[in-house]
Amino acid sequence: MTKYQTLLYYCYSTITDAEQFTADHLKFCKSLNLVGRIIVADEGLNGTVSGTVESCQAYMDTLHADPRFAGIDFKVDDVEEPSFVKMHVRYKTEIVHSGLRDPNIINPQQKTGIHLEAKDFLAMKDRDDVVVLDVRSNYEHSVGKFKNAITLDIENFRDFPSKINELAQYKDKKIITYCTGGIKCEKASALLLHEGFSDVYQLHGGIIKYGKEAGGEDFEGKCYVFDNRLTVDVNAVNPVVISTCYNCGTTTAKMINCANPECNEHFTQCDACGEALEGCCSEECKQHPRKRVYDGTGYYVKVPQPVSALKLSRKVTETTNLENAG
Repeated sequence: MTKYQTLLYYCYSTITDAEQFTADHLKFCKSLNLVGRIIVADEGLNGTVSGTVESCQAYMDTLHADPRFAGIDFKVDDVEEPSFVKMHVRYKTEIVHSGLRDPNIINPQQKTGIHLEAKDFLAMKDRDDVVVLDVRSNYEHSVGKFKNAITLDIENFRDFPSKINELAQYKDKKIITYCTGGIKCEKASALLLHEGFSDVYQLHGGIIKYGKEAGGEDFEGKCYVFDNRLTVDVNAVNPVVISTCYNCGTTTAKMINCANPECNEHFTQCDACGEALEGCCSEECKQHPRKRVYDGTGYYVKVPQPVSALKLSRKVTETTNLENAG
């Protein structure tokens, strides 16, 4: 019998005095012995929480009883153990960072793409007049994506607006956006509509809900999630593995964080390379004095870190190489 669950959800709904709500909500979550990560903003909630079945049910019932959050569509996973170690509830300016806070441009409470349920997405996705667009980051779509989906070279969702011009060639098509749970699509589809795309849709509930309702058909690889599971299976119909080991190129679906906390890179790594490099992405990181102990999972509880000189140097090198290539 299932003892624990993990809930994934979001809700765009105006929260008055959101900073006070943040403090109160943290106390409420702790009273239920939940663990997880919730972002609170004036525009709504974005959370993943985990705990006993009873605690999760009490949490869902309480939010649904609040008129502001009555419409939340919780994605519920049965898990063997809680998917987090601690409970964090934080106030931020957006529940998903787009860098666009002008409500005249982005306001999911007023205008977004048409929501498609799983069966409708399945019926539309392979049509010639349809483009399926992944709005997630590189490390997410590298480990799994829909077959034939368009992906963008972005490190964070806040980079999405800068990629709009690359999508201009699809303005005469029907665009269907998708992401993990649907939250990014609310803003991505709103921005596409603002930029003159007329036929815009989004997969309601994202990859996770599609996996539950349509068996995940044609989702290739695994789905990255923002908890200690790192990735989850989605496709029970025609699964394949599309990712390869960052170090040796062997096919693998295992994604980890680099054991060097000043790197903390998301990458796929086979077990053999994980053992040889002790969970690091490179020999350089393996020799780092602050390297964390690798337990085979590649998941580490986040602690505040200084700006990574290693990541910055890699960025500079990549930019220089691109400029030289051009």
